[in-house]
Amino acid sequence: MKNNTVKDIKSPADFNREYLKSGNVSMCKTLETYPVSENNFCIVGTLEEIKGAQKRIQFEVARKKFFTIVLVTAGLIKEKIGFNGYEFGQNTLYFVPENQLHTIEHWSRDVKGFHCIFDVDYFLLCLKNQVKVNDFAFFQPDGNISLKLSEAEVVIFTVLFRKIKYEYCSRRNKSDDLMVRLYLNIFLLEAERLHVKHSEIARSDVPRRELLVANFRKLVSKSYKEKRQVSDYAALLYVSPHYLNDTVKEFIGSAASDFIHDSLISEAKSLLVQTELSVAQVARELNYSDQSYFCRFFKSKVGISAKKYREEHSTMR
Repeated sequence: MKNNTVKDIKSPADFNREYLKSGNVSMCKTLETYPVSENNFCIVGTLEEIKGAQKRIQFEVARKKFFTIVLVTAGLIKEKIGFNGYEFGQNTLYFVPENQLHTIEHWSRDVKGFHCIFDVDYFLLCLKNQVKVNDFAFFQPDGNISLKLSEAEVVIFTVLFRKIKYEYCSRRNKSDDLMVRLYLNIFLLEAERLHVKHSEIARSDVPRRELLVANFRKLVSKSYKEKRQVSDYAALLYVSPHYLNDTVKEFIGSAASDFIHDSLISEAKSLLVQTELSVAQVARELNYSDQSYFCRFFKSKVGISAKKYREEHSTMR
């Protein structure tokens, strides 16, 4: 009997508990001196490792609060991502956005390849104008989430996966994360270049409600500094705020207002990590006239102050 509830998978520990026989399985066979945190992570494992440790063949629907990248080099994977079913065969690279409904339906016995999970914080680098992870086309709700690769392209991504895994498992302190973050960024930029080359988005095949959410997300990405009310976007999309809020929540698991707030927080984090702007200047950059209000907003969403967040990431400068 199927469970009607959607389980939230928020961290690597949650992933292990939900999918693997032993909750403390590690994708790093050695070098356990630097523990995996509940956030700020990037973990690569082989599909063979994960398949061998899976609790069962099929799993219930879950909503992962992080990004997933999978390279299938052999075998077949069947999954439901969002409201669409997919089959991924040999030499396929596919992507699962954060907060997306995701169901593992079948991994064949001979499946081989790589599996990577990472969160937004780990993606951040101290670089001006770094592309935002949600802006990559393959992480868009109406985008083409998979790429069919040539043998040469498979080699490129295999090498990058192995480098990410090696560097992550070899870390001794926070400064060692820089190499992993750089390789992760290179990986996504390579994938974006191939996505532009290989695929065209077939927007006519996207269901109306899913297209509404996609358009909402794109509008927010352009206007979140000026427009912070759900009603602003509802007016632009010619729907009621209530309908927009319900539809967004159905697809991404959080209210439209939360998505707007998350966009503001994501930009605030980027400015704190990637620039030398003071907290007051960051507040002004995000159109907050009252710095204290911005600081309360940031702490309520992140759990620590903006100043503390910058300090925690200062080792990456």
